[in-house]
Amino acid sequence: MRVTVANHPLVTDRLTRMRARETDRAGFRRCLTELSGFLVYEATRDHASTPIDIDTPMGPSVGAHITDLPILVPVMRAGLGMLSAALDLLPEARTGFVGMKRDEQTLLPHAYVNTVPDQLDGRDVFVLDPMLATGGSAIQTCTTLRQSSAGRITLVCVLAAPEGVEALRESETADLLVTGAIDERLNDAGFILPGLGDAGDRQFGLN
Repeated sequence: MRVTVANHPLVTDRLTRMRARETDRAGFRRCLTELSGFLVYEATRDHASTPIDIDTPMGPSVGAHITDLPILVPVMRAGLGMLSAALDLLPEARTGFVGMKRDEQTLLPHAYVNTVPDQLDGRDVFVLDPMLATGGSAIQTCTTLRQSSAGRITLVCVLAAPEGVEALRESETADLLVTGAIDERLNDAGFILPGLGDAGDRQFGLN
C-alpha cells in the first residue's frame, strides 16, 4: 500500500482550524469540505485520462478527460461530510454508502448499512472517511469492496494514526492511502492524538 501525505500549506491551514476546540460545527463542516477537495485532488493525480480533440476560440487543440471514474464510498456517518467535495470534482461518479459504527468497548466496527453493488467488476473505488484510527472500519469497508471485486481501492482521510496505517497496510485491502496528516498515536480509547475529536460529533452534534 502506498501512503501519500498531502503536505501543503492549504491542507495544514484547514486541518489546523478543524483541530481547534473553538471551531463551531459550521466552521468544521466548511473546512472539512474544502480539505476533502484538496485530498480528492491528490487522490486523482495518477488516475487514467483519455485525450480528446477540442476547438478553442483560437483554434484546435488536444485536451483530456478522466475516464473510468472511481465509485465514491463515504463511510457513514462522518464520511458524508467529504462527499459533496468529491462530487464537485467528479460530478458523474457513482456513489455507494457504507455505514459503520464502532463499539466503544471493543473498538471493533460493525456495518449497519451497505448499498455498494455485490459486483463491481474491477471498478476503482475512493473510500471517504475522515479518520483512520485503529483501522477497523476502513479494513472492514475495504474487505467488503474486495469481496465485490473492486479494482484499485484508495482510502481518502483527513487524519491517520500510525497504528491505523500499519493495520491497513498489513490487511492488504487498500492500494493507496491519501491523508492530510499522520498524527502521533492512539489513546487508550482508540482516539487519535492530538487529533480533532470525533469527526461525526463535530459535524452533526449528536452521538
